[in-house]
Amino acid sequence: MALKIKPLADRVLVEPQEAETKTASGIYIPDSAKEKPQQGKVVAVGNGTKDHDMTVKVGDTVLYGKYSGSELKFDGKDYLIMKEDDILAII
Repeated sequence: MALKIKPLADRVLVEPQEAETKTASGIYIPDSAKEKPQQGKVVAVGNGTKDHDMTVKVGDTVLYGKYSGSELKFDGKDYLIMKEDDILAII
């Protein structure tokens, strides 16, 4: 299914990974104590600018800063839209 949303310029649309619900030792984490995920999958990429070619592509798994991007809810799913500069690494 193709998304009906296209980021502009050097922006990237990322679907964040689900937050951990259980620790390695088996303790369940309540919603109020969950860490905000810092990893996600790129679902849409802008065309870049004349000074900046895009490095990431759709399908890449990326790491980004804890407070990077703007939250967006589209078709019942949560996404983050951010500049490519906010992405720290491709993994």
